Amino acid sequence: MSSPYDPYNQHDRYDRYDPHNSREPHDPYDRFQPSSPPSYATYPWQPPVPPEPPAPPRHRTSEHTPLGHHSDLRILRGAYRWQRRVATLTALGYFTLFLILSAFAPGFMTGTVTDGLPAGLLLALLQLPVTWLAIGLYEHTARRYVDPIADRIRKEAAVDAKREAGQRRAGR
Repeated sequence: MSSPYDPYNQHDRYDRYDPHNSREPHDPYDRFQPSSPPSYATYPWQPPVPPEPPAPPRHRTSEHTPLGHHSDLRILRGAYRWQRRVATLTALGYFTLFLILSAFAPGFMTGTVTDGLPAGLLLALLQLPVTWLAIGLYEHTARRYVDPIADRIRKEAAVDAKREAGQRRAGR
């Protein structure tokens, strides 16, 4: 509820009872409605009323959707995310399996696979080929899924840039 001394209140608290007042509200609750502040400071200690910000300029919309709002970018992000997950889980999954076996299955890790070659050493040596496999999966998924989408977006961006440059030249 506003104070009777509020300078932004259009209706003074006692104005309703003045029969000669032309500002008498039609609705008894009208005085509770927010009113616009005056364009001047009513007291010297009040800060000046800030001006209304100018309306942003309106842009012409074209029939071609801009590149930033294209669904291909979401598809590209999803494909790239899937690519990272496959490669990371391949390498880290194997390494985690190796660590779990080392911690919880020492009998298996110390057992020999062939003459003098323990299973733990064999699994440790297989870490390098598994890392190469993860790199190969990363490159394969990049070539197969991510790169075609990125190339298509790159071509559309070039077409959009040429179209925008042509519109700028025509608008001069």
